[in-house]
Amino acid sequence: MADIAIIGGGAAGASLFGELLRRGDAQVHWITGDRTVAGRGVAYAGGSDRHLLNVRAHAMGLFAGSDGEFLQFATQRMDGVGADDFLPRGLFGDFVEAQVRACADQALQQGRRFQIHGDDAVQLEPLCDGGYAVRLANGLLIKADAVVLALGALSPRPLKAVSREALQSGAYVLDPWRIASREPAPRRVLVIGTGLTAVDTLLSAADRWPEAELVALSRHGQFPFEHATLPLPPHPRQSALNTALLASDGLHAMLRQVRDAIEAAPQADWRSLIDGMRPINARLWRRLDAKQRRRFLRQLRWLWEAARHRVAPASAEALRRMRGEGRLRVHAARVLEVDGHGPLRVSVRHRATQQTDTLPADLVIQATGLDTAVAYTEHALLSRLLRDGLAMPDPLQLGVAAHPDGQLLNARGELQVGLYAIGALLRGNLWECGAMAEIRVAAQQLARRLATADDGQARTSGAVAPAPRASLASIP
Repeated sequence: MADIAIIGGGAAGASLFGELLRRGDAQVHWITGDRTVAGRGVAYAGGSDRHLLNVRAHAMGLFAGSDGEFLQFATQRMDGVGADDFLPRGLFGDFVEAQVRACADQALQQGRRFQIHGDDAVQLEPLCDGGYAVRLANGLLIKADAVVLALGALSPRPLKAVSREALQSGAYVLDPWRIASREPAPRRVLVIGTGLTAVDTLLSAADRWPEAELVALSRHGQFPFEHATLPLPPHPRQSALNTALLASDGLHAMLRQVRDAIEAAPQADWRSLIDGMRPINARLWRRLDAKQRRRFLRQLRWLWEAARHRVAPASAEALRRMRGEGRLRVHAARVLEVDGHGPLRVSVRHRATQQTDTLPADLVIQATGLDTAVAYTEHALLSRLLRDGLAMPDPLQLGVAAHPDGQLLNARGELQVGLYAIGALLRGNLWECGAMAEIRVAAQQLARRLATADDGQARTSGAVAPAPRASLASIP
């Protein structure tokens, strides 16, 4: 029986942990870090009930083929829940926590072995006979035949335009999920970003400081588009479009095919067309060479993110209401400099006029979303993997370089046998891989691969000392 180590305490780690426990053909070590509750991660940690999932309740789940389980869970905890509702992110976090406990309980009853370590992994050491020794911050060494990085989003880095003085002032918030209470309340709050993270940040700021003026800015000033209130029927041109896309040669041809399909069926909703591309998105991304990918990131990424990752109708309505009341202003502008010590001065260049302007703010919150630039990260384990040559960054800083099956490439560009990633770290390889729909399928496939792959000889123990059977009390 192989020993598998999962590093990362978010939903991707939880999905793979559950899949491996349910298979029962591996001894699993889940290294969750110092999270209060394993499995919730940043996305589902809770907070405001106004932070809504951007997927309908019936389509959410932790495991592949488990559609409906979250809906059943939600109906037992909330009144009036419908299958097509967009429910709070924190409620899905509660569901993940419950699923993890149920899997662990069942595994205990069946006599399967696993351990959950509430500490950080800081180093991987390849072993002479195959596999790895995973060193934790507390000094413990865990031996594993295969290791999976399920680290999720990296800690945000300040924009280059932010001065040291602004960072030290306390008026510039780098992590939008960790905003401390402020006295006196800010009169003007400026949010950098207009994606999903920025939407939740603005909704939280509106609740926390009801008298504050809110400002949001990004290069295009575009919030995510809105989901339809009810599910849309399949687009009549979907099958033809997907076939044409997979036969297209390059980004320009793909874009033309999408435009033609939308124009060919003006009565249909373009949103269903974008949703219907989901099964082939990874294949389309892999068809693009490095130059085409770079062009996509520079010219089309903002539009794709807004069209593909849409917001719940209630969130969109809240933004419209705040803008209509004059409480929220949105700028399409590039940040040139953030300076000062309170209030801060945000120098920008407006996209439409190319004129420069200075926007004062008592509080500036960086909400630019997912950071995948591992070459610049301060994450202890990732930076050590790069230094040791066990991994290398994706050329476009979209996570780590990897094989399509998730196995990492080392500094020589060779497969690093037995070392895998799942989730956002594979964005350079798969592009769309960070949502639960993709994560749970990847977890199922990876669990199956780990159970059958000859990545090394199984060990009699997954730790330096024999690992005791886990109990539910070991789950944070």
